[in-house]
Amino acid sequence: MIDQTTVFDWMDFAKKAINKDMLTREEALSVLQADDDDLLPLMHAAFQVRRHFFGKKVKLNMILNAKSGLCPEDCGYCSQSIVSTAPVAKYTMLDKETLLAGAREAMNRKAGTYCIVASGRGPTEKELGQVIDAVKEIRETMPLKICACLGILSEEQASRLQTAGVHRYNHNLNTSRSHYGDITTTHSYDQRVETVDTVKRAGMSPCSGVIIGMGESDEEIVEMAYALRELDADSIPVNFLNAIPGTPLENNGRTPAIKALKVLALFRFLCPTKEIRVAGGREVNLRSMQPFALYAANSLFVGDYLTTPGQEITTDHQMIEDLGFEIELCAL
Repeated sequence: MIDQTTVFDWMDFAKKAINKDMLTREEALSVLQADDDDLLPLMHAAFQVRRHFFGKKVKLNMILNAKSGLCPEDCGYCSQSIVSTAPVAKYTMLDKETLLAGAREAMNRKAGTYCIVASGRGPTEKELGQVIDAVKEIRETMPLKICACLGILSEEQASRLQTAGVHRYNHNLNTSRSHYGDITTTHSYDQRVETVDTVKRAGMSPCSGVIIGMGESDEEIVEMAYALRELDADSIPVNFLNAIPGTPLENNGRTPAIKALKVLALFRFLCPTKEIRVAGGREVNLRSMQPFALYAANSLFVGDYLTTPGQEITTDHQMIEDLGFEIELCAL
């Protein structure tokens, strides 16, 4: 806990971030533990950083659940894991035409980035080939940034995806190193870090983020933010747990909206030049406070998530317009 008698100036934090100077651990923790009455000045300071590096533009991303369920991993938050009893759809990798149709739908939703996501530890040779075939045609016919999320990759697999035209690869850290064993046991935190490093060596842009609300402490949230800064992830999705019945974390409560906004401000201060995306669970956790998120974040997912519904696309578009912000139609 921080010393409650210490007074912090949030605009000083903004100036540090704009100068790309790192907050101290005490300063970072103070963002999460700020008095709720400080929310507006805190978000104002975060917005100064967001506006400096990204203006008022909002990047939109769309997910396609290209392979659902059938996963041997035991991630406690996931409805598709082997330990989940949630009634989710289970199917193998979608065919090329369906992946292409998803890309066209991303264009219709004004999303600049199309995310092909598959459950499982990592892709089989057949699955990798299916994704590569679709990616090649998407690159030839549509002005989309393509992100893949297929699990743990080998150097050879990463190289093939990059050669095919995948711009970005997502592999979330999800939580802190110190909390990781409480969430997943079938793979390690270090394996996730190594996959992100593999992606970078292959020449793809690294995307890696977190899930807030899995029983972590404020200190561990700070640990996550520093880890992603050190990892130099270009895109950082900040998810807020949507506790799904049938998963080990089904009884975890929602993150209060004000706390969620403080988390987004923290990530903006510590990763000022990066795409901060308010991601899964925003509708459930932020509720009516969703518009405030874009004063720190500069990116959203639009449409449904992997196994949970998202907000109506027209509602997201209207929210962006009402804020006086502008959708970035092309992410290339």
